[in-house]
Amino acid sequence: MEKKAFVTREMVREIGKTYPTPFYIYDEKGIRENTKALKEAFAWNPGYKEFFAVKANTNPFLISILKEYGCGCDCSSLTELMLSRAMEMAGEDIMFSSNETPASEYEYAARIGAIINLDDFTHIDFLEKILGSLPKTLSCRYNPGGSFSVSNHIMDHPGDSKYGFTTEQLFEGFRILKAKGVENFGLHAFLASNTVTNEYYPVLARQLFQLAVRLREETGARMAFINLSGGIGVPYSPEQEPNDIRVIGEQVRRVYEEILTPAGMGDVAIYTELGRFLLAPYGQLVVQAIHKKHIYKEYIGVDACAVNLMRPAMYKAYHHITVLGKEAQPCVCRYDVVGSLCENNDKFAIDRMLPEIETGDYLVIHDAGAHGYAMGYNYNGKLKSAELLLKADGSVQLIRRAETPKDYFATLDGFEIYDKILLP
Repeated sequence: MEKKAFVTREMVREIGKTYPTPFYIYDEKGIRENTKALKEAFAWNPGYKEFFAVKANTNPFLISILKEYGCGCDCSSLTELMLSRAMEMAGEDIMFSSNETPASEYEYAARIGAIINLDDFTHIDFLEKILGSLPKTLSCRYNPGGSFSVSNHIMDHPGDSKYGFTTEQLFEGFRILKAKGVENFGLHAFLASNTVTNEYYPVLARQLFQLAVRLREETGARMAFINLSGGIGVPYSPEQEPNDIRVIGEQVRRVYEEILTPAGMGDVAIYTELGRFLLAPYGQLVVQAIHKKHIYKEYIGVDACAVNLMRPAMYKAYHHITVLGKEAQPCVCRYDVVGSLCENNDKFAIDRMLPEIETGDYLVIHDAGAHGYAMGYNYNGKLKSAELLLKADGSVQLIRRAETPKDYFATLDGFEIYDKILLP
């Protein structure tokens, strides 16, 4: 798959007059087209709903675009719940999928009417003590243990995951919840991350649909929805082929009609939580080369660092890089592209073959629209960059300003710093 930047060198030069690098920029047109394709792929299921994984990207301007297509929010913390509520999401449009959850967060989720997705068998009693009685609708997260395979290829190891109910706990949990007055049940599982194969969702769906039939037969619980969660990935590397969401949706439909419909469960809604798939390809981090270093290796130093995008440092993840204005030039130089943190893993690319780079060149780091800005932090006192939206009409909108030193020092209550320093 060819990787192309959706901005040009000339565009970045013009944008830079108002918003200097580094900055994130998102492609509104691409986001809309992709979200529409997802909705169409599952239109066969009347109850289908996408709950966007807010942890992937917390910018309300972007989530508002998804909301236009009927998407809700999947939240994992109090502040994500608050953000979703502030965007006027209805309670049933918010899924609360947390773990090791504080009591105050369950209380808030219940108060705004969010659907609670329990991660732990012991949280049944915990939640009841907090709320006094359980909600009429509850979901449970399933962890089958062992390894999860697709076409004899191991995709992940749920048995090593901290999340979810075991099989035995799930059946016992459904019995207890039903006895305590829960009327509508949901089943949720996330068994593999960033899969670049059309087979993942259908294989997961088959496992969950069969489990749902057993749960109804053995516990009498009414299954209202089955949440296939996330896991559909994106091709970070040009050698990978992207998933075809329409093919995936059709294959899930076939499994649904094979298993659920004959069991009299043709009214079960299908939910998804696709953060990465929806936004990753439509966000790019734009940086500028500010130094060249020649020692035992060749280094290009840029004006961003792992604070802006930590996936390469944290996971050794590959993110493709385009040197703007040099797209047609041969990749004849081997570089480590690095940031300025006092950490040797602060590298966006290692031994990457790229066109010859000069200081002042602009680089685009691809597929950063999900788990990019949202994972940022302030180590070394570094400040997070601005976020921009490339609108469908070609204009550029600031959707989050860059952090300032005042933001960084704002939580130091009782310590007045600005009369003690020389401001830049």
